[in-house]
Amino acid sequence: MRPRRPRLVPLRRLLRDSRGASAVEYGLILALVVLVSFVALLAVARTTNRIWTDMDEKVRTASNQ
Repeated sequence: MRPRRPRLVPLRRLLRDSRGASAVEYGLILALVVLVSFVALLAVARTTNRIWTDMDEKVRTASNQ
């Protein structure tokens, strides 16, 4: 008969395994890059919106004269 292994051995081995840590780190870095890109895109969108609004006002003023 084969000796029984304790049931916690696979759990301990899983907790010591660090192979998935790099995947988690890459995921966090990717999330940070996406967040920074989103914030930068919002800033560019606001500036562009201001430019077009200003242009619209100038065109309306010029067409009313």
